[in-house]
Amino acid sequence: MSASTILNSNGFNQHTDGLEVASRFKDLIVGKTVLITGAGEGGLGAEAAFSIASASPALLILHGRAEERVKPVVERITAAFPSVKTRIFLMDLDSLASVRKAAAEVASWEDVAIDVLINNAAVMAAPYSTTKDGFESQFGVGHLGHFLFTCLLLKANKIKSGGRIVNVSSGGHRLGPVRFDDPGFTNGTKYEKWAAYGQVKTANMLFSIALAERLKDRNILSFSLHPGGIHTNLLRHLSQEDLENLIKSLREREPDYEFKTLQQGVSTHLVAAFDPSIAKHNGAYLSDCQIAQPLRPDAGDPEEARKLWTLSEELVGEKF
Repeated sequence: MSASTILNSNGFNQHTDGLEVASRFKDLIVGKTVLITGAGEGGLGAEAAFSIASASPALLILHGRAEERVKPVVERITAAFPSVKTRIFLMDLDSLASVRKAAAEVASWEDVAIDVLINNAAVMAAPYSTTKDGFESQFGVGHLGHFLFTCLLLKANKIKSGGRIVNVSSGGHRLGPVRFDDPGFTNGTKYEKWAAYGQVKTANMLFSIALAERLKDRNILSFSLHPGGIHTNLLRHLSQEDLENLIKSLREREPDYEFKTLQQGVSTHLVAAFDPSIAKHNGAYLSDCQIAQPLRPDAGDPEEARKLWTLSEELVGEKF
C-alpha cells in the first residue's frame, strides 16, 4: 500500500481485484446504468466493465474510437453474463466536434439515465502531437475531451441525482502541474512527454474537485483515482528504455513496488464508483482502493480546480 494512502474501513488493498469489489457492492450495482470511456479490448475500461457486469447492472454503455475495439469486450461480457445489456457508442476524444456529437447522441436516448460515468480513456507519454482542435494531445484527449463530454451530459441532465463521476488519474500526477499559462508547451517547442502526462493527470484530479464543489446541490459525487502500474495498451508509446527507467524510478521510491494485474487495476475504479463509505470524502483521490493524499499539493487545491474549470471553458468555447 502506498505511503500516501489514508486507511479507511472497507478492508480492500492493492491486491484486491475488481470482481471482489463488485461482489461486495452487488446490491448497489444491480440495476444501475454505467457509462465507461476508453472501453477498448485489453484496457482498464474493458476490465472495469467486465467486473461491473458480474453484479447485474441494467446497462453498460461502452465507448471506443472504433467499434471493432469494443465489440470483443461486449462479446466477452455477453458470454459470461448473458442478462446484462450493453450499448456501444463511438467518439473521438481528440475532436471537440466528435465529443459534441457523441454527447448529443447519448442525451437523445430517452430510455437512459446514467448512474455512474467513468472517464477512463487516456494517452500516456506520447510524442508531441495535437488534437484536431490544436491542443496538445495528452491534455486534449485526457482532460478537455472528458471535460466537454461530462459537462454536456450534466447540462442535458443525463447523470442522475445520487450518481457519481469518476476520473481516472494516476500517481503520475506528481510529474507536473497544470501549466495554466502554457498548457500546449509553446506549440511543442518546450514539450516534455512526462511533464505533459503529469499535467493531464493533475487535471483529472482537479476536475473531480471542481465537479464535487459544483454538483453538491445535485447530489452527484466525483472522485479521481490512481489504478496502479499495469501493463496495458496505454504503454504503447513507451520504448523499452522508457519502461525500464519508469520501473527503476518507481522502485527507487518504493523498493517493493509491484505491477498489478488488470483485475487489481480496476478495483479502485469500482470503489470510487460504488463504495458508500467514501461519500463523505467527495472530490477525493483514491489509490489502492483507499482515500489517499495527492502527491503534489496543487493537485488537491480547490483554487487550482477553479482555475482549471475557467481555463477548460475558455479552451472548449463554452461555459457550464
